[in-house]
Amino acid sequence: MLLRRGGAGDPLDAALEDRVRAVLTLGGVPYADLPDGVQQVRLRLLERARRGQEELRDASAWVAVVASNLAMDWHRARRRQERLGERLAALRPEERAEYRAADESPLLSLAVARGLDELPDAQRQVVVLRFYADLAVRDIARELDIPEGTVKSRLHAAVRALRERLHEDEVV
Repeated sequence: MLLRRGGAGDPLDAALEDRVRAVLTLGGVPYADLPDGVQQVRLRLLERARRGQEELRDASAWVAVVASNLAMDWHRARRRQERLGERLAALRPEERAEYRAADESPLLSLAVARGLDELPDAQRQVVVLRFYADLAVRDIARELDIPEGTVKSRLHAAVRALRERLHEDEVV
């Protein structure tokens, strides 16, 4: 039975659902799998309430972290399949030059998606939570139950790798 947005007892309001979809998308989950991811977050919220756990201090941060974890799980399950970034960036070199001349933003978007997809799961997770879910370092650390220094070092390594990727692809 599918729970519908806005139904009686639905713990996931429209803004939270949009946040979940954004985090899942940025985490590399294909569009076709987004409804399943949203349902997983909704189910976890309902299970949490049923267990009588204390009310969330920041539901927005909690759903972003859960969605980010789901995205990591999705990647682990799909390791044998072609990655999203590789599929999107499957343009031949001569087409890439043509794209660059017409409009550089699609190429930049492809390069960033490819770069995100190539990051280790832990680095991709903190990048998505920091820059796309707009969580503060301390909130990411609290939600992932890791030290702030670990979040910072993962972010530093991820940004460095993304920067190198963009230079490699001659996007920047």
